[in-house]
Amino acid sequence: MFRLKCLRELLVALTLSALVPGLQAAEMVSVDRPTVNMREGAGTDHSILWVLDKGYPLLVTGRKGKWLEVRDFENDAGWVYRPLVAKTPHVIVKANIANIRSASGTNSRILGKAVYGEVLRTLAHRNAWVKVRRESGLVGWISRGLVWGW
Repeated sequence: MFRLKCLRELLVALTLSALVPGLQAAEMVSVDRPTVNMREGAGTDHSILWVLDKGYPLLVTGRKGKWLEVRDFENDAGWVYRPLVAKTPHVIVKANIANIRSASGTNSRILGKAVYGEVLRTLAHRNAWVKVRRESGLVGWISRGLVWGW
């Protein structure tokens, strides 16, 4: 009986983890230098695909020595050197234009607008909203559905 109960619990856990992708936390990093090269492979002998600016968020999909295989918000894949990234949370705007608001809600005053590809420092989360800071110092809230990162 005990064995059957354990088997049943294991089956439920496996089913839930397959149905709910958010249960397994994804590893995110962000660029920790003014610029970092994203390369075709794990090493400086590989071609540069993109030059990423400070704060740019990346999803880690693999590792090879001191190199991380990563994907960005547009699903572009490449490799970055691990010592050049950090665990500082950032988001990138994935909408053409996103309002930065004074509080977490669509009825809140608009403080500014962020554009596609703009990187913002993540300060907090509240329901479907992210509190962000621009490099210029502007702090406000942006709808989670308009950004990618953490």
